[in-house]
Amino acid sequence: MLKVLQSPLLRQYAVVIIANFSVLCTGLNLAWPSPVLVKLSNTNETIFSRPITEEEGSWIVSIGFLVAIFFSFLPAVLLDRIGRKQCIILSSVPKVVMCLIFTFATEIWMLMLGRALGAVADIFSFTVVPTYASEVASKEIRGALGTILQILCSLGILMMLSIGPFTPYVTLNAIFTGIVVILSIPLLFLPDSPYFLHSKGRTEEALNVLTFLRGSEALAQEEIKEYSFTNDIKPKKIDIIKNRQFLKAFGIVLVLNIGSQLIGFNAVTFYLQTVLESTETSVRPEIASVIIGCIQLLASFCTTLVTDKFGRKPILGTTLAGTAVGMIGLGIFFRIKESEGQISGFMNYLPLISLILVVFCYSAGPGSVNWPLCSELFDGPSRAMGLTLAGIIGSLTLFLTLKYFALLTTALGPSVTYWMFSVNCILFCMFVLFCIPETKGRSFAEIQDLLGQKKDRPEDA
Repeated sequence: MLKVLQSPLLRQYAVVIIANFSVLCTGLNLAWPSPVLVKLSNTNETIFSRPITEEEGSWIVSIGFLVAIFFSFLPAVLLDRIGRKQCIILSSVPKVVMCLIFTFATEIWMLMLGRALGAVADIFSFTVVPTYASEVASKEIRGALGTILQILCSLGILMMLSIGPFTPYVTLNAIFTGIVVILSIPLLFLPDSPYFLHSKGRTEEALNVLTFLRGSEALAQEEIKEYSFTNDIKPKKIDIIKNRQFLKAFGIVLVLNIGSQLIGFNAVTFYLQTVLESTETSVRPEIASVIIGCIQLLASFCTTLVTDKFGRKPILGTTLAGTAVGMIGLGIFFRIKESEGQISGFMNYLPLISLILVVFCYSAGPGSVNWPLCSELFDGPSRAMGLTLAGIIGSLTLFLTLKYFALLTTALGPSVTYWMFSVNCILFCMFVLFCIPETKGRSFAEIQDLLGQKKDRPEDA
């Protein structure tokens, strides 16, 4: 199917886009609570005998990320055993089961079970797909291909925000199920990662895949030389953890994962329609959520076009500053609303403008750049372990942020909560500017050299 594409670059784009079909399904799942919580809280729309409480809603949103923490080790175990392709395919199974549970749910605990299964599958997608994309991509376009994850995730979010508010609960989840099943079929036709094939001694297969993706056997042979250097060294897990370069990369990735949650984007977007309804402005929440979904998708496209031109650090620094401004705007709106009560004129649109700025900047920055950057910072033998360990901490932070976002806004007030997020944005921006190496246009070997690893190695392709 992919052989009809003549250009090697188009082949790489096609392979990575298909792999990210898994992430599109994740985007649908991430946005699912936004329209569904509103339905379940409404006496006329809920599928249960009564509307759900705020506490039950917070558990439906967050419980999956708590459960995922205990299963986050699976990608590290399976990535290097069964391969990247098989892990991507495997992640589709719990997503289908999740959708069926959502469709036929009769009790609140069933929704929580579905969310738990979906989160475990999403952990696979967000760990395996960036790894796979970084290993099939040429170093010249690795950044752009890495940001496709955010594009497909944003597309899934937009689809859910566009369909969810206007569709009955059961119909919505039947559509969700159909999309997941259809998008899982092309995953069967993906080539496996050439790095994984080589690590298992299947050098001829790795060479064939690389030749197909690079369009030149000479380029493929050069890349195989670097694989040989890396795979000749097979460290034990404990040796990886003790390695100074791994610890430095892990520290950076850990802050990237935690920082991305503490700036508040996910806390806002998971409760998006609820947040919009709380503003009590004249803008319809369901329309505003669709607009915001479109902005998120546009931002992801923009990053794909510029990430290999401007580099990771300038994009992250600029967008984090923009996210801080958006959070400050939300805080100002809620403070004025608290003090004056009545909202009119420009103030009707300030929360929507602020949310658009937050969504655009996050999607163009941390949401798009973090995934390829995290994959780039680890070398081949440590990539699965590093991304998995960082993912566990990130999932825990995300769970705490989502579970206690509603409680935080009640205890501190929404204005103080959003201003706190803005301060976190500024601190995160400072870390990016002063502590992260620029990886644009560099091979994995060159990136390890930046982290302090100086060894004799073959020339990079």
